[in-house]
Amino acid sequence: MHIDLTWPTTPDERLRVEVHEVLHAVVARGGAIGFTEPPTRAQTDRWLDDVLAAPGDAALVVARVDGVVRGTATWRRDPAAVFAGCAELGRVTAHPAARGLGLGDRMVRAVVDHAREAGLEVLTLGVRGNNHGAIELYESVGFREWGRLPNAIAVGDTRFDSVRMYLPLGYPDGVVLHGSAAGGLGSSPARRVSTR
Repeated sequence: MHIDLTWPTTPDERLRVEVHEVLHAVVARGGAIGFTEPPTRAQTDRWLDDVLAAPGDAALVVARVDGVVRGTATWRRDPAAVFAGCAELGRVTAHPAARGLGLGDRMVRAVVDHAREAGLEVLTLGVRGNNHGAIELYESVGFREWGRLPNAIAVGDTRFDSVRMYLPLGYPDGVVLHGSAAGGLGSSPARRVSTR
Protein backbone atom coordinates (compact mmCIF):
# COMPACT_ATOMS: atom_id res chain seq x y z
CA MET A 1 0.00 0.00 0.00
CA HIS A 2 1.38 3.39 -1.03
CA ILE A 3 0.26 6.64 0.65
CA ASP A 4 1.20 10.08 -0.62
CA LEU A 5 0.04 13.63 0.06
CA THR A 6 -0.50 16.19 -2.68
CA TRP A 7 -1.64 19.82 -2.79
CA PRO A 8 -3.96 20.19 -5.81
CA THR A 9 -4.41 23.68 -7.23
CA THR A 10 -7.02 22.98 -9.92
CA PRO A 11 -9.97 20.59 -9.72
CA ASP A 12 -10.10 18.06 -12.54
CA GLU A 13 -12.99 15.61 -12.88
CA ARG A 14 -11.15 12.76 -11.14
CA LEU A 15 -10.36 14.95 -8.12
CA ARG A 16 -13.98 16.12 -7.95
CA VAL A 17 -15.31 12.54 -8.03
CA GLU A 18 -12.84 11.21 -5.45
CA VAL A 19 -13.21 14.15 -3.03
CA HIS A 20 -16.99 13.84 -3.25
CA GLU A 21 -16.78 10.13 -2.52
CA VAL A 22 -14.69 10.77 0.60
CA LEU A 23 -16.83 13.61 1.99
CA HIS A 24 -20.09 11.79 1.24
CA ALA A 25 -18.90 8.55 2.87
CA VAL A 26 -17.56 10.33 5.95
CA VAL A 27 -20.83 12.20 6.57
CA ALA A 28 -22.91 9.08 5.83
CA ARG A 29 -21.04 7.40 8.70
CA GLY A 30 -21.76 10.33 11.05
CA GLY A 31 -18.58 12.32 10.46
CA ALA A 32 -18.61 15.86 11.82
CA ILE A 33 -17.33 17.97 8.93
CA GLY A 34 -19.97 20.67 8.62
CA PHE A 35 -22.73 18.85 6.72
CA THR A 36 -25.85 17.59 8.49
CA GLU A 37 -26.67 15.22 5.60
CA PRO A 38 -24.31 13.49 3.17
CA PRO A 39 -23.40 16.24 0.68
CA THR A 40 -24.43 16.20 -2.95
CA ARG A 41 -21.86 16.32 -5.71
CA ALA A 42 -22.84 19.96 -6.36
CA GLN A 43 -22.13 20.84 -2.72
CA THR A 44 -18.71 19.19 -2.68
CA ASP A 45 -17.82 20.72 -6.06
CA ARG A 46 -18.72 24.21 -4.75
CA TRP A 47 -16.61 23.64 -1.63
CA LEU A 48 -13.65 22.34 -3.66
CA ASP A 49 -13.85 25.25 -6.12
CA ASP A 50 -14.04 27.74 -3.25
CA VAL A 51 -10.94 26.36 -1.51
CA LEU A 52 -8.86 26.08 -4.67
CA ALA A 53 -9.90 29.54 -5.92
CA ALA A 54 -8.13 31.21 -3.00
CA PRO A 55 -4.39 30.48 -3.32
CA GLY A 56 -2.52 32.15 -0.49
CA ASP A 57 -5.71 32.27 1.57
CA ALA A 58 -6.58 28.57 1.52
CA ALA A 59 -5.00 25.24 0.68
CA LEU A 60 -6.15 21.65 0.32
CA VAL A 61 -4.08 18.56 0.96
CA VAL A 62 -5.34 15.18 -0.18
CA ALA A 63 -4.09 11.80 0.94
CA ARG A 64 -3.97 9.24 -1.83
CA VAL A 65 -3.88 5.54 -1.04
CA ASP A 66 -2.61 3.57 -4.02
CA GLY A 67 -3.36 6.58 -6.21
CA VAL A 68 -6.97 7.18 -5.02
CA VAL A 69 -7.99 10.13 -2.81
CA ARG A 70 -8.93 8.75 0.59
CA GLY A 71 -8.49 11.82 2.82
CA THR A 72 -8.69 15.62 2.84
CA ALA A 73 -7.66 18.53 5.06
CA THR A 74 -7.60 22.29 4.52
CA TRP A 75 -6.48 25.55 6.00
CA ARG A 76 -8.37 28.78 5.30
CA ARG A 77 -7.21 32.25 6.26
CA ASP A 78 -9.59 34.37 8.33
CA PRO A 79 -11.02 37.06 6.00
CA ALA A 80 -10.91 39.86 8.61
CA ALA A 81 -7.81 42.04 8.18
CA VAL A 82 -7.00 42.02 11.90
CA PHE A 83 -6.95 38.21 11.82
CA ALA A 84 -4.88 37.87 8.62
CA GLY A 85 -2.28 35.81 10.49
CA CYS A 86 -4.89 33.26 11.55
CA ALA A 87 -6.32 30.33 9.63
CA GLU A 88 -8.79 27.57 10.36
CA LEU A 89 -7.90 23.89 9.95
CA GLY A 90 -10.89 22.08 8.52
CA ARG A 91 -12.45 19.15 6.73
CA VAL A 92 -9.94 16.66 8.10
CA THR A 93 -11.39 13.44 6.70
CA ALA A 94 -10.47 9.84 6.06
CA HIS A 95 -12.69 7.60 3.97
CA PRO A 96 -14.16 4.84 6.19
CA ALA A 97 -12.31 2.24 4.07
CA ALA A 98 -8.99 3.99 4.89
CA ARG A 99 -9.39 4.38 8.65
CA GLY A 100 -6.47 3.22 10.73
CA LEU A 101 -3.82 4.15 8.14
CA GLY A 102 -2.73 7.32 9.94
CA LEU A 103 -4.04 9.63 7.22
CA GLY A 104 -5.41 12.17 9.72
CA ASP A 105 -2.08 12.52 11.51
CA ARG A 106 -0.16 12.85 8.24
CA MET A 107 -2.53 15.44 6.81
CA VAL A 108 -2.80 17.55 9.98
CA ARG A 109 0.99 17.69 10.30
CA ALA A 110 1.28 18.59 6.60
CA VAL A 111 -1.29 21.38 6.98
CA VAL A 112 0.58 22.76 10.01
CA ASP A 113 3.86 22.82 8.06
CA HIS A 114 2.22 24.33 4.97
CA ALA A 115 0.45 27.04 7.00
CA ARG A 116 3.71 27.92 8.76
CA GLU A 117 5.51 28.19 5.39
CA ALA A 118 2.66 30.45 4.17
CA GLY A 119 3.49 32.87 6.99
CA LEU A 120 0.48 32.16 9.16
CA GLU A 121 0.88 32.79 12.89
CA VAL A 122 -1.95 30.76 14.43
CA LEU A 123 -4.07 27.81 13.34
CA THR A 124 -7.46 27.26 14.94
CA LEU A 125 -10.02 24.50 14.62
CA GLY A 126 -13.40 23.41 15.86
CA VAL A 127 -14.29 19.86 16.84
CA ARG A 128 -17.30 18.16 18.40
CA GLY A 129 -16.80 17.50 22.08
CA ASN A 130 -17.60 13.80 21.67
CA ASN A 131 -14.86 13.31 19.05
CA HIS A 132 -12.23 12.26 21.56
CA GLY A 133 -10.02 10.56 18.96
CA ALA A 134 -9.76 13.74 16.89
CA ILE A 135 -9.10 15.84 20.00
CA GLU A 136 -6.26 13.47 20.97
CA LEU A 137 -4.83 13.72 17.44
CA TYR A 138 -4.90 17.52 17.52
CA GLU A 139 -3.32 17.59 20.99
CA SER A 140 -0.55 15.25 19.81
CA VAL A 141 0.34 17.83 17.13
CA GLY A 142 0.37 20.63 19.71
CA PHE A 143 -3.14 22.11 19.55
CA ARG A 144 -4.64 23.21 22.87
CA GLU A 145 -8.23 23.92 23.83
CA TRP A 146 -9.08 27.61 24.21
CA GLY A 147 -12.84 27.37 24.63
CA ARG A 148 -15.87 25.15 24.77
CA LEU A 149 -19.44 26.15 23.99
CA PRO A 150 -21.67 23.57 25.70
CA ASN A 151 -24.25 21.78 23.55
CA ALA A 152 -23.96 24.32 20.69
CA ILE A 153 -23.72 21.89 17.76
CA ALA A 154 -27.13 20.62 16.67
CA VAL A 155 -27.47 17.38 14.75
CA GLY A 156 -31.17 16.64 14.63
CA ASP A 157 -32.38 16.47 18.23
CA THR A 158 -28.90 15.80 19.65
CA ARG A 159 -26.58 18.55 20.92
CA PHE A 160 -22.80 18.39 21.21
CA ASP A 161 -20.18 20.70 22.72
CA SER A 162 -18.25 22.87 20.28
CA VAL A 163 -14.58 22.63 21.28
CA ARG A 164 -12.24 25.31 19.94
CA MET A 165 -8.48 24.66 19.75
CA TYR A 166 -5.42 26.65 18.61
CA LEU A 167 -1.79 26.14 17.67
CA PRO A 168 0.69 29.05 17.57
CA LEU A 169 2.95 28.72 14.52
CA GLY A 170 5.37 31.54 15.35
CA TYR A 171 5.52 35.30 14.92
CA PRO A 172 7.73 37.45 12.67
CA ASP A 173 10.63 39.35 14.22
CA GLY A 174 9.54 42.67 15.67
CA VAL A 175 5.97 41.63 16.45
CA VAL A 176 4.85 42.87 19.88
CA LEU A 177 2.70 40.37 21.76
CA HIS A 178 0.45 42.64 23.82
CA GLY A 179 -2.00 39.92 24.80
CA SER A 180 -4.63 41.13 27.27
CA ALA A 181 -2.50 43.74 29.02
CA ALA A 182 -4.27 47.03 29.76
CA GLY A 183 -3.68 49.96 27.43
CA GLY A 184 -2.93 50.16 23.74
CA LEU A 185 -5.16 50.58 20.69
CA GLY A 186 -8.81 49.73 21.25
CA SER A 187 -8.54 49.51 25.02
CA SER A 188 -10.96 50.89 27.56
CA PRO A 189 -10.47 51.29 31.30
CA ALA A 190 -11.83 48.69 33.69
CA ARG A 191 -15.11 49.70 35.27
CA ARG A 192 -15.30 49.91 39.01
CA VAL A 193 -18.43 48.34 40.42
CA SER A 194 -20.01 49.98 43.46
CA THR A 195 -20.43 47.64 46.42
CA ARG A 196 -23.11 49.74 48.23
